[in-house]
Amino acid sequence: MLTPSPEPGSSPFAIAGRTFGSRLFVGTGKYASNELMRDALAASGCEVVTVAVRRERLFNAQGQSLLDLLDTKRFTILPNTAGCFSAEDAVRVALLGRDILEQLGNPGASWVKLEVLGDKKTLLPDPMGTVEATRTLVREGFKVLAYSSDDPIAAVRIKEAGAASVMPAGSPIGSGQGVLNRNNIVLCLELLKQGDSSYPVIVDAGVGSASDVSIAMELGADGVLLNTAIAHAKDPVMMAHAMRHACTGGRQSYLAGRIAKKLYATASSPWEGVLGYIPGE
Repeated sequence: MLTPSPEPGSSPFAIAGRTFGSRLFVGTGKYASNELMRDALAASGCEVVTVAVRRERLFNAQGQSLLDLLDTKRFTILPNTAGCFSAEDAVRVALLGRDILEQLGNPGASWVKLEVLGDKKTLLPDPMGTVEATRTLVREGFKVLAYSSDDPIAAVRIKEAGAASVMPAGSPIGSGQGVLNRNNIVLCLELLKQGDSSYPVIVDAGVGSASDVSIAMELGADGVLLNTAIAHAKDPVMMAHAMRHACTGGRQSYLAGRIAKKLYATASSPWEGVLGYIPGE
């Protein structure tokens, strides 16, 4: 009986001083029930889950806290500042999240997924507000994972402000449009990793299907963060399985190295030696 070979490309992923096996980060919002969320998170294989720490988002209509369903020994909880439209508000919410998680003894208490949004219609990030909030939170001892647009220069400015990871958007939050501008993501990766190839870059937002996750990973992203694509799927648990495999497959495809694109066909089997074939005819 053959012994299965170890899964290639499965090296641990280091970010903000911690190491994980999974490169898929999954959100906890928008699920039909907390129980469905729990099952989908398990199916995804993720080790980091994002949680909006505003009270109106932390508790459901029945007054249940989703934190009660999250095994803090299994998951690192990444509090996010979703719904914040100023640097000041984002800093306040981040501090609140740290207080909550410290009470739970979660090792990710000093982490924050920073979102400073520009307006309620597009939910695009405010680059200046993000830089300002990043600087403040770094001074407060946070490891900041900052949501950004796919503008490479904005991404670099956020890194310079001290972000432990920059998370450029594939497309607008919850849009399901996938990675709209692949070239910009590649440029973000190139500029953010200059001088430090290990700097973690995570594509965040806009994922709609497993193929979107695969594309982001094939571009060279270190990970993908998503929420709506699983939570609003017809079968969230099955979609979570699909996202898990897509993340691994995309990473393997990137590491394996794709063939060059060509204008004309190249035969898979050589013409030489084929009966009756004369070169040049």
